[in-house]
Amino acid sequence: MDNIKELTPEELRRMQLLQLDMLAELDRVCRKNKIQYTILGGTLLGAVRHKGFIPWDDDIDVVMLREEYEKFKKVANQLDPQICWFQDHSTEPEYRWGFAKLRRTGTEYVRPGKEHMKCRTGVFMDIFPLDDVPRWIPAQIYQDFKCYCLRKILWAEAGKESAKGIKKKWFQLLSKIPVDFVYARLRRDVKKSRNDTQNGVRILLMPALGCIYTKNPLSVRYATPKKWFLEVSEYEFEGKSFWGVKDYDSCLKYIYGDYMTLPPEEKRIPHTPAIKIRF
Repeated sequence: MDNIKELTPEELRRMQLLQLDMLAELDRVCRKNKIQYTILGGTLLGAVRHKGFIPWDDDIDVVMLREEYEKFKKVANQLDPQICWFQDHSTEPEYRWGFAKLRRTGTEYVRPGKEHMKCRTGVFMDIFPLDDVPRWIPAQIYQDFKCYCLRKILWAEAGKESAKGIKKKWFQLLSKIPVDFVYARLRRDVKKSRNDTQNGVRILLMPALGCIYTKNPLSVRYATPKKWFLEVSEYEFEGKSFWGVKDYDSCLKYIYGDYMTLPPEEKRIPHTPAIKIRF
């Protein structure tokens, strides 16, 4: 795409600071309502390794166990609307993902392949719900395949325009499946999730954490230990304090392997450039 825009270092830093404001606002609402969250992924890694953003990172990741996530949805109207607003499929039917975002008020940010999507845009941070997975490994594998299929149905609205060749035809076919079909099946798994069960957890409509960067044993590949998200500590991040996984070492090794070693310079790039951006 000729109109893809790479962020300048100044633009990237400006976006990071806008996201930082949103994380601070989420933290305020969660502390006020006794809702537990944890920073995760590159955000937790950044807190441990850099005391803030990984210098080339362009997003913030927060996770909540399902019960906490549902509590947060009920009080999301307490977010300062001059800073950000909450977006998921229940608040905006055109939004087609299995997790939520906070969007920065008064901004616009469109990623490649999504320029024709109808939902509102803006600089964002992700909020991922963590749901229980079965204890039996074959059932975990089946659930993973089912989640993969549901994820592709949701992506089909974008894929039918951006994909090429046979993939384009495939997404055109998948796009005819009503989106409510996906969310109805998602709810069947969601309602089984409880903070006090012994099950492992995962983000249902995202690739399992144990499969993304490193090869973990099959016994834990699809089931991240729930205890990591029940036991939290305060972490410094860009001069502020946020909750993160207490056992950060086990968690980050599970996701990244040797997490303290910096990647080669050619891989130190933001996740995705923009088609359109307005701060």
